[in-house]
Amino acid sequence: MQDLNDMVFFAEVAERGGFAAASRALGIPKSRLSRRVAELEERLGVQLMQRSTRRLSLTPAGEIYLRHASAMRDAAQAAAEAVAQVQTEPSGLVRLTCPVTIAHSGLAQLMPVFMERHPAVRVDMRVINRPVDLIEEGIDIALRVRPAIEDSTVLVAKTFGYSRGVLAASPALLAQHGPVETPTDLAKLPTAAMSVNGEGRAEWRLEGPDGRSHLHVHTPRYVADDLATLQFGTLGGVGATMLPDYMCRADIEAGRLVRVLPGWGPSPVVAHMVFPARRALVPAVRRLIDFLSEHLQSEEMRMF
Repeated sequence: MQDLNDMVFFAEVAERGGFAAASRALGIPKSRLSRRVAELEERLGVQLMQRSTRRLSLTPAGEIYLRHASAMRDAAQAAAEAVAQVQTEPSGLVRLTCPVTIAHSGLAQLMPVFMERHPAVRVDMRVINRPVDLIEEGIDIALRVRPAIEDSTVLVAKTFGYSRGVLAASPALLAQHGPVETPTDLAKLPTAAMSVNGEGRAEWRLEGPDGRSHLHVHTPRYVADDLATLQFGTLGGVGATMLPDYMCRADIEAGRLVRVLPGWGPSPVVAHMVFPARRALVPAVRRLIDFLSEHLQSEEMRMF
């Protein structure tokens, strides 16, 4: 069996961009690191690195091997952290990411509760809408609302429930332009949307009772690439728009917004959490996973 230390040495050299930097980080002579990586390549029968006097780069085989070597090193570190903390209060840094709407709809209120319970835990929460690569960006937990859960060999997924878009409008807008009783009646309403095509048009693909469907093509009066901004615009009566159900539920219950065409809406999406299996061994990460699993589906939150 190969020496797993060599995998760690290789990962450090590759990620730090050279033998000198890895030598300083590991406290190991540069000559020893170079020899161990060369011996690793000989055992594997493949070149992992392209060396020159000015730079170091990975071969295609090296890129593949680095992913596994890094995962092995990180898993060992996580296991050590888990054993060290098993009898103590969870501590350390947890990196969490989520879309803006989830943060504003309840997660931001939950995090102080978690941190009060675990004062030794630090949280770095990144509220962003762009796709995040957990492994590449060092994220421990990601909350997502997507049409489907992506297949992955390194990530574990936990489903909270399903969310569906709601076509909503202010009572005043419907009183002025309604009634809206069928999908074709939507043409009466001014609208708001997150984006439009080159011709200034947007599309809503709606599914209705008995498997019926309707494509509503419209020219929004108001375009904003942020759901919270659209929500405020809809509350102000600028137009009807599509909002996640968990985002507009309180406004609908309070009568500030009204569902347009109840029973019609886009296909549901999956609300879920993903995290690297190896990081779930760390007590601080595990506690936050369990905390979110419990509270995001609670009656008080009712997000999904």
